[in-house]
Amino acid sequence: MSKILKCGQCKSYGLTEPCSCGGKRVSPTPPKYSPEDKYGEYRRKIKYG
Repeated sequence: MSKILKCGQCKSYGLTEPCSCGGKRVSPTPPKYSPEDKYGEYRRKIKYG
């Protein structure tokens, strides 16, 4: 079963990874929360500067 993906360039949704606009579709849902998140510090630095 395929999951829905969202293109980062044209913001369209589809089931295949390559988009017709030439962009790449990725999963629109965030990763699950984990208290042992070893990369959370880095993601917060990127998000909040």
